[in-house]
Amino acid sequence: MSSLFVTLKIASANLWQHGRRTLFLGGAIAAVTTLLILLGGLSAGVRDSLVTTATTLSTGHVNVGGFFKVTSGQSGAVVTGVKALRPLVAKAVPETAFMVERGRGWAKVVSDTGSTQSGINGVDITHEPAFKRVLSVKQGNLDGLAEPNTVMLFQSMAEKLGVGVGDAITISAQTTRGVANTIDTRVVAIVKDVGLLSKWNAYVPADTLRQLYQLREDATGAIHVHLKPEFIENSTQIAARLRPALEAAGYRVMEPASQAFWMKFESVNREAWTGQKLDVTTWEDELSFMIWTLSLLDGLKFVLMIILIAIVVTGIMNTMWIAIRERTREIGTLRAIGMQRGGILRMFIAESLLLGLLGTAAGVLFGVAIAAGLNSAHIGVPISVQLFLMSDELRVLVLPEALVSAVVTITGITVLAALYPAGRAARLRPVEAMSHFG
Repeated sequence: MSSLFVTLKIASANLWQHGRRTLFLGGAIAAVTTLLILLGGLSAGVRDSLVTTATTLSTGHVNVGGFFKVTSGQSGAVVTGVKALRPLVAKAVPETAFMVERGRGWAKVVSDTGSTQSGINGVDITHEPAFKRVLSVKQGNLDGLAEPNTVMLFQSMAEKLGVGVGDAITISAQTTRGVANTIDTRVVAIVKDVGLLSKWNAYVPADTLRQLYQLREDATGAIHVHLKPEFIENSTQIAARLRPALEAAGYRVMEPASQAFWMKFESVNREAWTGQKLDVTTWEDELSFMIWTLSLLDGLKFVLMIILIAIVVTGIMNTMWIAIRERTREIGTLRAIGMQRGGILRMFIAESLLLGLLGTAAGVLFGVAIAAGLNSAHIGVPISVQLFLMSDELRVLVLPEALVSAVVTITGITVLAALYPAGRAARLRPVEAMSHFG
């Protein structure tokens, strides 16, 4: 222990003595650490915004949806017998935090001045407090969705239809039996766009959606299962476990497919069966058409991380070579007074370790401060980027584990980069080292 303390003391003195070099290299390590933290924070922020918004508005972490076919060639995104199904799902998925029912449909939305095709979602606003937290109301009040025959529109769709709060719009759709039906609704809220999903979604009360599609009271589009935070990453395994549990209870369950439910209509309509089939999906399945943005961001993050690490390794090795050359006679003197090769090696390793810890600690402080500054500045992003981020502003989410990872990774790389130069220094013979000039 005393030997380690002496080694660290000598290493600290050397770093202090060569202050300019220490400051330069430590600053480079701090800059790389800061960039890594911001890069990771940006990636985590995008993922968190996308997952939080999407899993509130359009999908649960695990979904029990399905298709009902009156005839073999025509299907509807309907799950019947929900009252009996919910306890079964709750029993099979003890990781559940809460469940909500969400109606699903596709319809023509008509105003006095325009029309558009849109996904129609049935929501029970009184039982979904998170729904209001992820939306920013531009006009009206989301609580108005508690009243029948009301509708909430996103800003871009409201502008396309030329309507405001209080205006009437008509929603026209075909029921699962192929009968055309229409309902008149009143706009009670217009909310800020939240990305790609804003382009083709409108929300009505769950009972209004049942009225539109002439569904029974215990029918809905899907049961959204929201998991406890610690189990969200296990949604695929939980969905795989839920399927056989539903089959054992007598339900027909579709084969797993990593697609959103609306992408399955064509294949379902080609299948020669009638009645009900359940479809268990995860949030990644339902957002498969958007997940590529996260994969792209992760790939970009990996490439930039490799570049930054290469810069650190190159800088450390070059600086250590320069230090060894400048301190060759010092190394020779230390060897002549009895310091063994292991002691020389440990001294340089200790220097790189201290340098790495100090540099990364400074980088963490800078990274956290810059992230806080960016978040408080509420920096907006272009509309084209909003489509995929599902947010209108940049968000940097710095996680504690990311800070620890950055410190350990960069410090470890700093020590590894110093191993070879330190080994060369330890192998110098005292006579040659003491006679070195330059």
